[in-house]
Amino acid sequence: MRKCWIVLILIGLIVTSTGCSEDNYPEDVFASYLSSWEEMDFEAMYGYLSKQSMEAIDKQKFIERYENIYSGMNVSSLQVESLIEKKEKEMPEQDSITFDFRVSMETLAGPIEFTNKATLVNEENDRGKGWYIDWEPSLIFPSMEEGEQVSVQMLKAARGEIRDRHGSGLAINAKANVIGIVPSKLGENPDESKKRLANLLDVSVEEIDGELNASWVKPELFVPIRTLPIGEQDLQEYLAVPGVAIQEKVVRTYPFGEAAAHLTGYVREINAEQLSELQDDGYTAGDFLGQIGLEFIFEEELRGNNGGHIFIKNADGSFKETVAKLEPVPGKNIQLTIDAILQAEIYQQLSGDAGTAVALNPNTGSVLSLVSTPSFDPNAFVRGLSKEQWKEWSENPDSPFLNRFTNRYTPGSVFKTITAAIGLKTGVTSYDGVRRIEGLHWAKDESWGDYYVTRVHEKSSVDLKDAFVFSDNIYFAQEALELGTDAFLKEANMFGFEEEIEFSFPISPSTLSNDGIKSEIQLADTAYGQGEVMMSPIHLAAIYTAFSNNGNVLYPFIIGEGKRQVWKKNLIKPDIVKNLNKYLIQVVEDPAGTAHGVFIPGMSIAGKTGTAEIKSSKDDQNGTENGWFIGFNSDNPELLLTMMIEDVKQRGGSSYTISKVRDIFEFYRQ
Repeated sequence: MRKCWIVLILIGLIVTSTGCSEDNYPEDVFASYLSSWEEMDFEAMYGYLSKQSMEAIDKQKFIERYENIYSGMNVSSLQVESLIEKKEKEMPEQDSITFDFRVSMETLAGPIEFTNKATLVNEENDRGKGWYIDWEPSLIFPSMEEGEQVSVQMLKAARGEIRDRHGSGLAINAKANVIGIVPSKLGENPDESKKRLANLLDVSVEEIDGELNASWVKPELFVPIRTLPIGEQDLQEYLAVPGVAIQEKVVRTYPFGEAAAHLTGYVREINAEQLSELQDDGYTAGDFLGQIGLEFIFEEELRGNNGGHIFIKNADGSFKETVAKLEPVPGKNIQLTIDAILQAEIYQQLSGDAGTAVALNPNTGSVLSLVSTPSFDPNAFVRGLSKEQWKEWSENPDSPFLNRFTNRYTPGSVFKTITAAIGLKTGVTSYDGVRRIEGLHWAKDESWGDYYVTRVHEKSSVDLKDAFVFSDNIYFAQEALELGTDAFLKEANMFGFEEEIEFSFPISPSTLSNDGIKSEIQLADTAYGQGEVMMSPIHLAAIYTAFSNNGNVLYPFIIGEGKRQVWKKNLIKPDIVKNLNKYLIQVVEDPAGTAHGVFIPGMSIAGKTGTAEIKSSKDDQNGTENGWFIGFNSDNPELLLTMMIEDVKQRGGSSYTISKVRDIFEFYRQ
């Protein structure tokens, strides 16, 4: 048998092709060509082409054509197999031969599969004598002819919408006006036109030039500059600028803006770093990705699945035929238990303060609102965020991007209800028992040194009702000391401390201490919600559902059909619940009660205030205070409200908070 030889042609440093003697079987050449194709080694494929094929398309164009088509189609799982019948090889007598083959692949438009024919010619060229592929465009797709092109169109899936319990949109897809420029129509003085538009849009001319200088821009194409804010409908002043045009597109929209920003979160176009991490999950450049809030938490459900259309265009650019088409699957719509109108009202009450509020239905645990202030406008991340606005938000000392309803805080006196329930359960406290307390300061004994517990209202004989009405720190400190550290911790932990709450938003577990209660002083402080106690407002709200559910603590939930689910069954005995409810009502209805400012004639509200001190030591004069309130309408429980406002020390303490709470209860009963 005559030997086969290999001829190498070096262009620069790259080995580009092989050729074999006339005795090399065409089946072998064809198999090698198909193997290179399957590996998407388009450079190697070119090395198998005939002289005539190489004259028709140069190497670089050949490689770029395949690479552009295959990358544009997002080709994966490519298989290219010969359909030649297996038999003993014979060298053909003729100078050309045709073989069948099959191609299958996965693409953004779904699977593509076809069979085709390829012709090989036996010729001698500068690579040697042998068999070479007689290439033509139909090898890409069977119906393709010279001059035609493959086009790929991504069919974007509509993102699922987020709506409240009544169907009001919190995160929706809505039409918006996009202001842009058609470069060829900028007129005789394009610089002046750009300057006028920059002033109208509050952007710089440099930003506009940056958009106009993009590689894809052509004189006759519309170049988007900025999407207009919600509600801006006066377009005439923009259209008066030469070269300016307006297009309408659908964008992610947050109708309640700042009021629900931490709840909904926002989306932004995926960046290069995120794309590198998520491209295996089907993300492509130009996709939008949930960043925080529910947009982030439910990204997988909301995003849907993009489709695609792969088609062939005639030489004149007109549509010829579809190769593959996959319709997009829209994302899942999510309906929340949130009441958007209540959400907006609570936000309005908190506006101007740093704080948070959680409202839920105490009978079911369904969450009605989650508010965090200060806030930001999530629409800006979709429609255009100026450098000035970003600077203002990022440098704000009150941290507008901090989600306070998932954060943890020192609860202060709203914790006392837990201590009271523990005292009654263990028998340390009775309903008619009286503690003798003199003065506004108390220390157990000399071992406490100069440390003491303080209270606001002086009363020498204090029963449990008085302790609630006047929020007596000393009463609850003594109660915990009688109980002892081990017993107190055992009972208190039953209220869900150190436990993760099953909730849509991740919440760090509440804690009673950093590393155990180390002293009687720390135990005393813990009893009235100071010391090292840290609680999330969502956990606190959940605990108080026990007072509307005969002692059962409910799971809070934000998605669902309103089905009640018990988290802590029989946590508090029914008789204790009944009596503590009476005391909580007195906190509001008694004129001396710390929450009397919430009192609304004709409406029974059970509640508790708290002023949590935030300072480095007992003598720290520069510390701040957070004002708390938690309560619910007790006759027909429908609204349980937890509110915390930061830095109320010079603004009346918790009284500053309850003035806002009253307005919310008034609003809700209308």
